[in-house]
Amino acid sequence: MKSECQLLWDKCLSIIRDNVPEAAFKTWFQPITPLSFDEQKVTIRVPSPFFYEYLEANFVNVLRMAVPKVFGQGVSLNYRVMGEEGADDASSAATTRAAAPRPGVSRMIQTPFTQVAPEELDSQLNRRYTFDNFFEGVTNKLARTAGVAVSNDPGKTTFNPLFIYGPSGVGKTHLCHAIGLRIRQMHPEKRVLYVSAHRFRIQYTDAVIKNTSNDFLNFYQSLDVLILDDIHELVGLNKTQMAFFHIFNNLHQLGKQLVLTADKAPVDMQGLEERLITRLKWGLTAELGRPDAELRRTILRNKIEAEGLVLSDEVFNYIVDHVTDNIRDLEGVLVSLMANSLINNSPVDMAMAQRVVGQTVRVENKELSIEKIQEKVCRFFNLEESLVQTPSRKREIVQARQITMFLAKKYTSASFSRIGKVVGGKDHATVLHACKTVKDQMDINKNFRSTVEAIEETLRS
Repeated sequence: MKSECQLLWDKCLSIIRDNVPEAAFKTWFQPITPLSFDEQKVTIRVPSPFFYEYLEANFVNVLRMAVPKVFGQGVSLNYRVMGEEGADDASSAATTRAAAPRPGVSRMIQTPFTQVAPEELDSQLNRRYTFDNFFEGVTNKLARTAGVAVSNDPGKTTFNPLFIYGPSGVGKTHLCHAIGLRIRQMHPEKRVLYVSAHRFRIQYTDAVIKNTSNDFLNFYQSLDVLILDDIHELVGLNKTQMAFFHIFNNLHQLGKQLVLTADKAPVDMQGLEERLITRLKWGLTAELGRPDAELRRTILRNKIEAEGLVLSDEVFNYIVDHVTDNIRDLEGVLVSLMANSLINNSPVDMAMAQRVVGQTVRVENKELSIEKIQEKVCRFFNLEESLVQTPSRKREIVQARQITMFLAKKYTSASFSRIGKVVGGKDHATVLHACKTVKDQMDINKNFRSTVEAIEETLRS
């Protein structure tokens, strides 16, 4: 016989099912197990920490609507991760965000500058995002190394500000939290704050409306480390930019550390004031690129071990080969596979992997990238990709590097300079020479031509 908690949760699911797509309902809500309910809170169990984070990021509104409607107003929703029965980290983090506002009371966005004592400052850092699980690869080495240096000696290195840029999902936010957490660990006396540009803007607007702008500025100027995520969201907001400009100047002059992220480099940002852009370029600008195959394998392997999921080599390689754009997609595919495996009570096979990956990325329209070509060439010659990035003059490594450059020019729209930068950090002239060498060899050497054609065939698979 079903418990009261289960019966009420079933009613919640009925409401949720009417408000989300069927595929989303099966993937993200059916695997949930209700655990307990009292007058203040309902506790549910989810398969993994990422599963909880995905719910909070994408379905929190429907949960806020369904939970109070069934369980009562003011009831909070807590999460417990499967296999961590005694852990309340996720639960406590979720309580405030998932709780529905009481009728007639507007939901206030918390502003950290209202804190009355330094020790009460909440740094807004996620303890799960550390350097230990931010794995190093060719595309993130500079940014990660600079982040560690800043963490060890905030405000004292030439990396101030540290400006990190890259496309969505490559780990900018993770690195921000890792930097903040390491600083808190090594320098507990430092006042550290992580804040998104979106929240910064809302806080500033709220301060202007309430005539507390001086309090806003005083709070931010009292920080030792300011980590501002997604500064590109301040584009076009001149007054907010001006407020940040004054905060930046004050902190920098006092030797305080600034860490900033955006989707593009300062030189490519339009809509920010020129004098602000100039200041963003004062320190180190480091790019976080899309993860290469070796980094994707490392990340996927570690997440599989952490979640206790079993994948065959065939499925593992299929995911690595097709989910190439960012780490967030990689995590999403893994969580979806776990949910599907749990719902269907079956192991993850190739058919399931192809279906889930196909729902996440456009497999059939996947455009070739330089990184993808490099990966295929190295796999063909049974070489580690990292070897192509070295200055080694060994014949087999030089040949792999030159063929990669030749095929990158043939199958992508990248310039010679861009190809050289990705493939071993070479210059325009080196790439031009490599393309000519490969073409000449193909014209006179039948075996060599067959090798290149065989590699091209793997690019189409």
